[in-house]
Amino acid sequence: MVETVLTVLDDDKAQDILTIDLVGKTSIADRMVIASGTSARAVAAMAEHLMIKLKDIGIKTKSEGERQGDWVLIDAGDIVIHLFRPEVRQFYNIERIWQAPAAESSPRKGTKRA
Repeated sequence: MVETVLTVLDDDKAQDILTIDLVGKTSIADRMVIASGTSARAVAAMAEHLMIKLKDIGIKTKSEGERQGDWVLIDAGDIVIHLFRPEVRQFYNIERIWQAPAAESSPRKGTKRA
């Protein structure tokens, strides 16, 4: 399921995609995926595409924030996805809260570590 999420985000031109392993840190999910979109409209579109794709493969999702598009949270069970506008992502900096030491997290396609 993580690869599906990452593929959809790549296809939608998401920026700074980061995957964080949450196993042993919390019971809310096994993985967290964080990505940015260039605008509120882009964030909302990425969220919609992602939820459609996950539904197509039989995964139920819950979400919040699509209307505003500043920060969309998608709960896909074992994976929690956060999609942000860049300035909102920088303000909340949730990577800092959840990210393990650099060796344990995996950025996607040359993205930088927080």
